[in-house]
Amino acid sequence: MPPDRAPGGRILRGIDLFAGSGCVGVAVLKHVPSAHVDFGEKEARHLTTIEKNIRMNGIDPSRTRVFSTDVWNAAQSSYDFVLANPPYLSRARLDRVQQSVLEHEPPEALFSDDDGFELIKRTIEGLPRHLDRGGQCWIEHEPEHSKRILWTAESLGLTASAHEDQYGVQRYSVILHSC
Repeated sequence: MPPDRAPGGRILRGIDLFAGSGCVGVAVLKHVPSAHVDFGEKEARHLTTIEKNIRMNGIDPSRTRVFSTDVWNAAQSSYDFVLANPPYLSRARLDRVQQSVLEHEPPEALFSDDDGFELIKRTIEGLPRHLDRGGQCWIEHEPEHSKRILWTAESLGLTASAHEDQYGVQRYSVILHSC
């Protein structure tokens, strides 16, 4: 069971960044009853879906804030945790993307400039302002991004480590804002 309080006993505050349907943040809210989660989504048309999923899962809306944001521009606070699944695919590696994904996901939810790294970089660059000391950012990415994430995080005084998914592919990184 994850901790339900931040150091000092205050309520855990997190953000589901690039939230899409909000399923990650909703799962946190279901399993950490005292947490507060903000949902930041680049595409405004997804906000009603996030709000619907919050309602359908019986989450008290006072434990949430749903807003449209271009990475960090509308974030109003700092967080104990950041859960980010930005568009990270490179059009140069289009052959890796399953046809069903291309048919059912809008391109803006999949692809990012700079070989898929642009929004990852902007997310990491905002962490010194938006991730509390002792906080963690979990970010999904392509295996090719692992070293760039490490370098970008270290250049900002953060610590990063890449981790493998169930298929042995480096698929996500955890970035720490050390105490």
